Amino acid sequence: MTANEETWLPTRRTLLSRLKNWNDQSSWREFFNLYWRLIYGVAPQAGLSESEAQDVVQETIITVAKQMPRFQYDQAKGSFKSWLRKTAHWRIHDQIRRRQRGERLVAEKSDATSHAIPAEAVVDDVFEALWDTEWKQNLIAVAVDRVKKQITPKEYQVFDLCTNKEWPAARVAQALDLFRPQVYYTNKKVTRLLEQEITRLNDET
Repeated sequence: MTANEETWLPTRRTLLSRLKNWNDQSSWREFFNLYWRLIYGVAPQAGLSESEAQDVVQETIITVAKQMPRFQYDQAKGSFKSWLRKTAHWRIHDQIRRRQRGERLVAEKSDATSHAIPAEAVVDDVFEALWDTEWKQNLIAVAVDRVKKQITPKEYQVFDLCTNKEWPAARVAQALDLFRPQVYYTNKKVTRLLEQEITRLNDET
């Protein structure tokens, strides 16, 4: 376990302990908001359809819920991130197997023969890299959601235009009826809040 994982362990243990109570809707909502986009984002890249990806999200959350009452964190077995990755990986495999069973039935009826590389093998080769990429993107998305609750819509619009769309400050000032120093200050403020939130999330997760 890395030093960073040791840093988030107490906070993560707190959330995991609260998840043992299925009726703790606030904690489950927090868990879902943290991780649903991560699971949903990686599933299509592993070859699943939108509906299959939605099923993977539901089935992964259900698997976590079933295991939480008797879940004991053991750092010798790896991080929570790794455990969640394996759980999502299994649920994606389940979806692929279901699809392949249907395809085999169709092939048998039409006497067709498939020589395609098994989708499961492809998933195994690329899944960890996909997961790590989605993990980072998910942290940013969650951080943005949290920061939006701390600022006004106009402040986020300044940040979005300056940072995401790369508009020059003069154009942003004109579009939003602001002075240029206001644009600089607001963009710097939101950027700082976002960096702080990403750091906090990294410590937590």
